Amino acid sequence: MITLEMIQEAQEALHGISRKTPLDHAPKIGENVYIKAENLQLTGAFKLRGAYNKIRSLSPEEAAKGVIACSAGNHAQGIALSATKLGIKSIICMPAGAPISKVEATKGYGAEVVLVPGVYDDAAKEAERLVQEKGYTFAHPFNDPYVIAGQGTIGLEILEQLPEVDQVVVPIGGGGLISGIALAVKSLKPSCKVIGVQAASVASMYTSRRKGKVTTVSDGDTIADGIHVLTPGELTFELCQKYVDEIVTVSEDEIAAAILALMESQKTVAEGAGATPVAAVMFGKVDTTVRKTVCVVSGGNVDVTTLSRILTKGLSKSGRITEISTKIIDKPGSLIQLLQIVSETGANIMKINHAREDKHSDVGACIVSMVLETRNVEHVREIETALTSKGYFLLSQ
Repeated sequence: MITLEMIQEAQEALHGISRKTPLDHAPKIGENVYIKAENLQLTGAFKLRGAYNKIRSLSPEEAAKGVIACSAGNHAQGIALSATKLGIKSIICMPAGAPISKVEATKGYGAEVVLVPGVYDDAAKEAERLVQEKGYTFAHPFNDPYVIAGQGTIGLEILEQLPEVDQVVVPIGGGGLISGIALAVKSLKPSCKVIGVQAASVASMYTSRRKGKVTTVSDGDTIADGIHVLTPGELTFELCQKYVDEIVTVSEDEIAAAILALMESQKTVAEGAGATPVAAVMFGKVDTTVRKTVCVVSGGNVDVTTLSRILTKGLSKSGRITEISTKIIDKPGSLIQLLQIVSETGANIMKINHAREDKHSDVGACIVSMVLETRNVEHVREIETALTSKGYFLLSQ
């Protein structure tokens, strides 16, 4: 079993190894909202804490065999750096679809990387096979008492940095992070709520909690690759049942909007998993009107090649970019009349397409599709109202 004393011991062991990350007020996200910036941790994510605590606990015999782990990226980097610091060989099984930046960073910290087709669960099976074949010591990314204790040091830091905290919102993948934080927080301040957040497309802990047992969910796509786990751990499930007050889910668009908000308001880069607590707050899944709320931004290792697509999705969700299509009569002056109305609303046209041959168009009419830069969702509604009031029929996208 994991105890508060184990978390406190981990905090001592991590002194000089991990950073005590900032906890900053985020009034543009919410008056009572604070950000615990684990994206500023060494390796760019919280995982170093649990990884180092696990590696340091190995017996000389276990260390001599080398350590193996499976990870979508952040646990991989934590294990790689920790093992290298302690002079231990590390092998990391990663899903083949893991961001290239995380794969290369893991290699850079000194690990041997094995890319496995599929998702995290497939990488875990390959790691288990190699344990049997090679005799490596397995470092589980979440279902391990030492890993959980290491992650729980974040809970201790939150209580030190903001003693008046009323609730803590935490991402959930396999459950190691929230289990450690919840145990630490509830042990020292039982009145403080702990709320978990999952991506709706792969909500394994959310589903398990509703069914009352560990449940494997169907695979789904998510930009929150760090919490893309189809089966939560037995140990983490038990701890969540005992210490976590509530679990909510967020959509992909909501996650993207949260990444954008963190960049604009906090000048910080969060990966998809790290942005889920902020998404939950922004879109009303968690009430912060009277409770001082800490959102744990668990990591910032977002792949730059996908960041632009994520930001575009975030801009769309927040009403900063919109696409509008309508019919106009195919005669001189019709297009400029349409554009004049759009111009008067204050929207900026980023792209326009004028097509005579379209499945929606009638004879003597054509379709105009516009991508507009807008201020917010209300501004989009104003544009739509301005067009419909002039007789334009808006086509669904």
